[in-house]
Amino acid sequence: MTDLALRRPVGPGTKAVSGPRRRVIGLVVALAVLLGLLVASMLIGSTTIPPAVVWDALFHPTKDIDQFAIRDFRLPRTIVGLVVGTALGVAGALIQALTRNPLADPGILGVNAGATFAVTVAVGVLGVRDIQSYMWFAFGGALIVTLVVLALGSTRRGQSPVTTVLAGVCVTLVLNGAGQALELTNPDAFDAIRSWNAGSIVSRPLDLLWPALPFFAIAFILVFAVSGSLNAMALGDELAAAQGVRLVRTRILAIIALTLLAGGATAIAGPIGFVGLMVPHVARWFVGPDQRWIFAYSVLLAPILLLTSDILGRVVMRPGEIPVGIVTAFVGAPVLIALVRQKKASGL
Repeated sequence: MTDLALRRPVGPGTKAVSGPRRRVIGLVVALAVLLGLLVASMLIGSTTIPPAVVWDALFHPTKDIDQFAIRDFRLPRTIVGLVVGTALGVAGALIQALTRNPLADPGILGVNAGATFAVTVAVGVLGVRDIQSYMWFAFGGALIVTLVVLALGSTRRGQSPVTTVLAGVCVTLVLNGAGQALELTNPDAFDAIRSWNAGSIVSRPLDLLWPALPFFAIAFILVFAVSGSLNAMALGDELAAAQGVRLVRTRILAIIALTLLAGGATAIAGPIGFVGLMVPHVARWFVGPDQRWIFAYSVLLAPILLLTSDILGRVVMRPGEIPVGIVTAFVGAPVLIALVRQKKASGL
């Protein structure tokens, strides 16, 4: 009984699991907030553009310069933020469920660092410049680092949350240092991706997004296919196996989905941290430990966080901007410290 209690998530949702009605209402509210942020992302920038101009730019296009800014910059930026945010949030919820570790996150466990380092090698060593080519490097780097960190975090009793986090942090530091050293050898080759390296959705045309959409679609299908099995695995491998869960199959599918989500998001927007850490916690507070609802909430809450951070980055330093990856780090660092200080933050 004690072991099961320690595996339950920490937060208000653990006291009384929300009923279906409250969960549905929460989804509707989150959807309304997300729609509002999509509109705000179109309106707010270095200059504020009236809603009528935005409407005309989308449905009655002309050669007006404000309409050009909407169609060619803000609209792609908003769509990229929506897709990348969703991918990062679901990836975070997936890796927390897979490792039964509330501190897990594609950034903290080195998944983003693996994808980033692989892209750095592709750009600096092989001269790759287009996303269709270096996306495969991002997928490969994310997969290799995921497998390495999970292997380092394994013990005879199963996956150790603390050891997994430490392994992820160490791998991240090593890869970040190696990537920076590689950049110093050929700084001219990396000038074009300097904004990408900070984690940004600025100047990301939709042509960068289309090649990744099929991979994201496959990943989402896999995630919702294994969500029920992940619920059973939260109680421990032995109980999950007794309920008929195919553990190896579930882990393989989850790792494939995680690789596609984290690798694809990093290839498009660069390394953006803390989104996958915070969003599943907020979702868990509302809906309890049911992974199916956590994934559903993460689909909406993650782009809400990313778009909010992006809008703040535009406003704080007008007419300049702060990359969204830096804003999420400022928001996420205090959250990580608070989670680490909680005594029961070691397991789900």
